[in-house]
Order: sequence, then structure tokens, then C-alpha cells
Amino acid sequence: MPVITEIEDLKRIYRRRVPKMFYDYCESGSWSEQTFRENSSDFDKLYLRQRVAVDMAGRNLKTQMIGQDVSMPVALAPVGLTGMQHFDGEIKAARAAEKFGVPFCLSTMSICSIEDVASHTEKPFWMQVYTLKDDDFMQRLFDRAKDAKCSAAVITVDLQLLGQRHKDLKNGLSAPPKLTPASVANMMTKVQWGIGMLSTKRRFFGNIVGHAKGVTDPSSLSTWTAEAFDQSLNWDRIREFRKMWDGPLIIKGIMDPRDALEACNVGADAIIVSNHGGRQLDGALSSIRALPAIVDAVGDKIEVHLDSGIRSGQDVLKAVAMGAKAAWIGRAWVYGLGAMGQQGVTRALEVIHKELDMSMALCGRTDIAKVDRDILMVPQGFDDGWQ
Repeated sequence: MPVITEIEDLKRIYRRRVPKMFYDYCESGSWSEQTFRENSSDFDKLYLRQRVAVDMAGRNLKTQMIGQDVSMPVALAPVGLTGMQHFDGEIKAARAAEKFGVPFCLSTMSICSIEDVASHTEKPFWMQVYTLKDDDFMQRLFDRAKDAKCSAAVITVDLQLLGQRHKDLKNGLSAPPKLTPASVANMMTKVQWGIGMLSTKRRFFGNIVGHAKGVTDPSSLSTWTAEAFDQSLNWDRIREFRKMWDGPLIIKGIMDPRDALEACNVGADAIIVSNHGGRQLDGALSSIRALPAIVDAVGDKIEVHLDSGIRSGQDVLKAVAMGAKAAWIGRAWVYGLGAMGQQGVTRALEVIHKELDMSMALCGRTDIAKVDRDILMVPQGFDDGWQ
């Protein structure tokens, strides 16, 4: 096994082992990719305040997310097509998260179905849903999640329209993917990936095919995908979804304090400050810059999490110091999965845990619950002054 000391090590292996089509799907943003880049680079503008002669023994990273115990304030974010990054990818990631003691959230657009993941795990996971037009499909999706003992639902509200991602269009990535001579040739060079994919029956969207009206096979999937998303979505519609699900609810995709307050009003238990990893509105603020104003707006009315740009334990620490209850990782765990399967996801979590633990200690704190903005040096105007 190669020596892995940082998430970037996993990314390098991932790039070598996974077809370009799926690597680019993960490692890209919309339009010019400004927001995609700044989601990560803006963390570098926040400096940590080192303290010395502080008793660092007995450190604690354990906390809760929406009332559920977690080993550290981190969740595995929902990522579509994960089963194409590595065979049975969602199952492997869910198992890694379960053993590590952090939440795993399954995407509606996963390759492995809700039932598949539930049958291969022992603890409840979380289910992400998009805001689709079809009430019957939505209700059945929530019901299937409930039957699978999912302990929370995450509604993604920032994908009424699909942001244009140039790389995906050029690679022919769609549902299902369009194979071109170039993409087939590239796949043929990824021998280990190919052997794995040949060994599994899970190669299409398990939550859609056979469940959505008129989608009986992969060939009918593209038409459904093009028409399914609800461009007329509003907060009343989200209230209807809230009635379909009576368990803990998280709303993902909040970037404005006004929307954060609306999420409070519909009865959500938590919100995720997220710009979809820079894959939707290019030119939007990074999530870490948007976070403080949202935290100030909602106060203690609702739990606030952060997603987009997290690549290290130090990023998690900075997010918590800026007011987030927890951070969600997406690309970081996908790098690990594509590089080494379940073992790689575990390694990604280990790296983040160690970085978070050591950095917190060197900032003079021993309990994640006591981390606040005092451990940071924030440049003037970083999160205010926007007109």
C-alpha cells in the first residue's frame, strides 16, 4: 500500500486509476470554475492562531449532527455516479463511514440503490433527494428511504437547472454516459477499474431504473432525467416534501441568509451552506465566505453545516471555527474510493481526523465543542462588506 499522508496523495492515485470521464465529473465546476477553485483557495486565506503551554491531553472530536453521535464533525456528502468511480462504490463508502462513525449520505443519482446499500450495512445512513416534479416518485423515494431505516433525509434545493460543466459535455457524460472512441480507449487503459466493473451487476442508476415512471431500462433514462427536475420549485413545494418525510430533515444548497431563514420556517433540522461544489452558479461566493452571515442570521434556530471545498482536517477545523456545526466532504472521499475502494475512503477519513485532531491541539483546544473564531486570524473584509 502506498504511503498516504494527505488527501492529495489519494487524488493522484485516483487520477491514474479511474477513466477520464469520471475523474472529470468529480474534478470540475461549472463555466469558468471560479467558484470551484475559490471553495478551496479561500480556506488558505484563513490563518490558525497557534497557542503553547496548553495541556493537550484528553482531546475529543466526538460530537453530534442532528442529534446523532459522530466520531468527528464530518459527513460523507451525496455524490452521484459513485458506483462508476469504483465498482459498488456507494456500498463501499457507506461501509467505511459506518465503521469510522460518521454519516454517509446516499445520492438519488447513485448507482447502488437504497435497498442495496441498506442490505450491505448495519447502521442507518442518510438519503439525499432532488426536488423533482413527480409526486408519486418523490413519495415512494421517501418511503423507500424509511423502509431502509434511513435516519435523515437531505433535500438538495440548488439544482432546478443543471449548471453547465464543460468537461462533462466534451466527455459525453450523460445518463447513461455516451461512449465515444476516445472514452472507450481511455477506459481500456484502466485495467483494474474495468475488471471491477465487469464483476458487478450495478452499472446504472439503481434508484431510478425500475422505480421512475417510464424508466424500465437505461435507454429510457436520459429522457426522464431531462424532464424530471422541477424548475418551478418554491418554498411551498419544499413544505410539501416536508410532509412526505416525518424524520430529521436537512436542506442542502443554502448560500443566502434569507434562504436560511426560509429553511427554518419549513421545519428543517439543519441546513448545509453549499454551492454544489462550484458546479451550479459559477461566480458565487465560496461556501466558507458565505457561512458567517448565514450563521449570524439563523442564530440557534437551526443547525448549520458547511459543504464545498473541504480537502483537509484543517479545513474542517476552520469551518467549525467560523460557525459550522459540521463539515461535509465530497471529492475528498471520492478520491479515496477511486484510488483504493473502501480502504481508500477509510484512509481519507483517517487523514482528515488526524489533521483535525493535531491542528485543534496546536491551537490550544482539546474539545471540538469549544472551538470558536478565536483560533483564527481572519483577514479584514473576508466575510463582510458585500453590497
